[in-house]
Amino acid sequence: MDRMAEVKAEKRLRFFVNGVVQGVGFRPFVFRLAKEAGFSGFIRNTSLGVCVEVQSSSIEKLGLFSRELFEKAPPLAKISSCEIAEIALEEESDFFIVPSDDTGAVQTMVSPDFGVCDDCREELLDVSNRRYAYPFINCTNCGPRYTIIEKVPYDRPYTSMRQFTMCPDCEAEYRDPVNRRFHAQPNACPDCGPVLSMLDLNGKTVDCIDPLGFALDMLRKGLIVAVKGIGGFHLAVDAFDAAAVRRLRKRKRREEKPFALMAKDIETAERFCIINDEERRTLLSPEAPVVLLKKKGACFSDDIAPGNDRLGIMLPYSPLHVLMMERGPSVLVMTSANCSDEPIVIENSEAVERLGGIADGYLMHNRPIYLRCDDSVTVHMSGKIRPIRRSRGYAPAPVLLSAGGPPVFATGAEIKNTVCLLKGDNAIVSQHIGDLKNYEAYSHFLKVTEHLQDIFRVSPELRVCDMHPSYLSTRWAWEQKDMPLLQVQHHHAHLASCLAENRCDDPVIGVILDGAGYGTDGTSWGGEVLIGNAAEVFRFASFEPVPLPGGDAAVSHPWKVAVGYLSCCFDTLPELDFLKNEDTSGVTQLLEKGINSPLTTSCGRLFDAVAALTGLRKDVSYEGQAAIELMQAAGTAEGEPYSCETVPAGNDRWIISLSPVIHGVVDDVRTGRSVSSISRNFHATLVALLCTVIEKAAAFSGIRKVALSGGVFQNIVLFEALVSKLEKKGYTVLAHALVPCNDGGISLGQAVIGREYLKGKYKGVV
Repeated sequence: MDRMAEVKAEKRLRFFVNGVVQGVGFRPFVFRLAKEAGFSGFIRNTSLGVCVEVQSSSIEKLGLFSRELFEKAPPLAKISSCEIAEIALEEESDFFIVPSDDTGAVQTMVSPDFGVCDDCREELLDVSNRRYAYPFINCTNCGPRYTIIEKVPYDRPYTSMRQFTMCPDCEAEYRDPVNRRFHAQPNACPDCGPVLSMLDLNGKTVDCIDPLGFALDMLRKGLIVAVKGIGGFHLAVDAFDAAAVRRLRKRKRREEKPFALMAKDIETAERFCIINDEERRTLLSPEAPVVLLKKKGACFSDDIAPGNDRLGIMLPYSPLHVLMMERGPSVLVMTSANCSDEPIVIENSEAVERLGGIADGYLMHNRPIYLRCDDSVTVHMSGKIRPIRRSRGYAPAPVLLSAGGPPVFATGAEIKNTVCLLKGDNAIVSQHIGDLKNYEAYSHFLKVTEHLQDIFRVSPELRVCDMHPSYLSTRWAWEQKDMPLLQVQHHHAHLASCLAENRCDDPVIGVILDGAGYGTDGTSWGGEVLIGNAAEVFRFASFEPVPLPGGDAAVSHPWKVAVGYLSCCFDTLPELDFLKNEDTSGVTQLLEKGINSPLTTSCGRLFDAVAALTGLRKDVSYEGQAAIELMQAAGTAEGEPYSCETVPAGNDRWIISLSPVIHGVVDDVRTGRSVSSISRNFHATLVALLCTVIEKAAAFSGIRKVALSGGVFQNIVLFEALVSKLEKKGYTVLAHALVPCNDGGISLGQAVIGREYLKGKYKGVV
């Protein structure tokens, strides 16, 4: 009788687990749980996720297993959903890991690349370990994933490691469920895995026993070494060698844009930078991004980060980096290996070809990189780490949405391009692709676009792109005839992106500030206050439109932008120091005749104009330079707002007048006020203006929730001051912390707007 009761109580449960659960040690974790509980059943990777079946007569143990599946999952595992069902009993005596099933539609997520874990780092530096000083050490808790995978399920034959046959020792680890290298797909050792090699500046192999030592000797001599990492090559020099840094800057044709640094360890980073708890956690995290940190003082040559009070610091995240930093200089410049605005180099032959004339030598290896992936860049603002560039370590981990829906693919913007695929309640935003005006970046865009859809075997029902007719991402979308296409307004996509990552479907007041975006009226927008959500928005207010003499070409010459603003505010061009030695006749003729002087409401151009008016920056060598330096000049003290006003524009709309602001800046310049003082006053003015307009929008709509998006909100002074004042006024503030506020987040917004279109709810900008 007891035996019959026991049989009736026996249950078999099936779990379909989705999320980042392949290649992160999830199967051996489940195997150990099941074995300890005495279950029979199996676990298997499938295209639908990880399938687990467990059978037991202990209901208590089955319940505990269900809880521990979530509560004790490996640190890199991210479970987004789990379907549990009771199924028929099977005749089994043990629990097994069975071969993967790659049939069916892909539901599981692909893991990003993660930095070397503590266990592997310890083995790497242990002279008694068989992987001592092996630069490709990894396990299920760390190492390359996304950059080596061609398709799912994540198994070795589908990665760029398939050319390396594991030796008996590695094979034994790979097959042992209690070993942390169990089914670690990049598993290898010095006997069977990838190896380093050293090439000279002509691309000829250097005959040396220790390629890494040879490369480090070059760095000590002030030479430039191209180093192949996980997602691409870096160009490295000794950060303490000012002449080497200047030589790298000249050869790379990167005049003033800051270089990223790699510090040996957190203690080294703290010698040069102020690091708070959140920044420390981020530096030490498996994602290991670049973090923009406040300098402690003049610790390096000004050529590292000219005109900037922050340094971009990362810690060694690959085993090769760890070995470099252990044996070489304690801080290295580690900048993406490219020239000008080209994408990062990933192939050995490509490195020699494209980096010729820049690198003095090449430290390479023979593990192919399937997908290029730049370092991610982050900054701490208003209590959170926020992405400036979302790439290695984060992509393609999904952004969880508030609801599911049909699959949609979005092509992003022109600069800082990313693409986005919606599948269920997951938004899969690609790694940073770059500026599509560059041919190599456009080729990268094509590869990522194809790969993202192939790897998840999804056929989108809609493709979404920007409205700008000249964007290559838009033109590519036009040329595809395989599905319907929706074009959405740039700033609406910014707003929708912020709402999506905050899982907010409600209408909000959206403050969208950036450099430029194609408006529904054919002009260039960039200082917008919108009311609405992903389905529709009302353009409640915008900055006063001003002419941009020379069009987009003026972006590189803030003094020309300033002349455009002055022409709107003064009858006669005032005599100011920044115009000395400049021939203004050509610019003023364009303005007078209305030739090639499109109107813009851009907040980014307003920053450029003020930077020029103060004499801080007349020309720029990289995007956003003038605005960054103006922000740096403000410091931490609060300013006094200039006179400002908002003007009714009819139909419940408002114009944010800029003429009083420009007059206030000009008056301060004439009276000899410092750039720092003017910058503080200008930032205070923007905050006051935006608060005023938000109050009007709240009175109009009854909404007390504000979303901030657009590249201008990378400005720490503006962002933190505005968030603080709005929260004190009782507003709920939504901002970006998962995708960039700049155009790197546009594709997410486009995609969720596309979902609204497929639901029949989309009305766009009204």
